Amino acid sequence: MVVKRTMESRKVVAGGGSVEAACSVHLEDFATRLGTREQLAVQEFSEALLVIPKTLAVNAAQDASELVAKLRAMHSASQQDASKTALKYRGLELTKGKVIDTLAAGVLEPALAKVKSLRFATEAAITIMRIDDHIKLNPKEDPNQGRGRR
Repeated sequence: MVVKRTMESRKVVAGGGSVEAACSVHLEDFATRLGTREQLAVQEFSEALLVIPKTLAVNAAQDASELVAKLRAMHSASQQDASKTALKYRGLELTKGKVIDTLAAGVLEPALAKVKSLRFATEAAITIMRIDDHIKLNPKEDPNQGRGRR
């Protein structure tokens, strides 16, 4: 399926949690510019994206906290400093427990699969937020209300 999806989209992205880390850093920066309670939702979604690189690291018996922190730092630097744009391809190399240039190492994913997974995750988050927004507590009705007291 990976080859099929790659051939369909004819595009690949860096693997090893690179896309999720880059999106997380970007969304966190975007959230700081929001002045409403939507900021919290964007920040939580940003955190949720990091589940992918964290899970990859844990499954490889690596220190997830340290690796994901390094990965985020590199992606943050690539987005803030124009001279460090090459860091945007950094992802996890889990056999050695390092952050590497996954594009150069050939750790790639089909862009179509990544776009679809991010789209579905976004739609699921929006749906949950809409449901949560519409849930209202109904006041408890007194069973004796409307009846005369005896």
